[in-house]
Amino acid sequence: MPLYEYRCEACGQPEEKLESLSAPETHACPACGAAAGMKRQVSVSAFALAGSGWYKGAASDPTPSAPATGAPKSGHGCAAGGCGCPLAG
Repeated sequence: MPLYEYRCEACGQPEEKLESLSAPETHACPACGAAAGMKRQVSVSAFALAGSGWYKGAASDPTPSAPATGAPKSGHGCAAGGCGCPLAG
């Protein structure tokens, strides 16, 4: 069950509740009694990815590739494609 954050629109009272996904987005404020005063807030998620798969900060390919060997690429006006310009590839 997720932990939801609520704030009363009448008095500003904050509240956190552990509720099911189907819980209503409004309810009565326990502090001032406003009927539908407590409204669910958008909050930061505690969800985090970890491990050896895809996650925040992971390299797209964690294994280094071997340098390319073989014949030089065509030049596009460069000397045998060795200049490193974007047209050399």
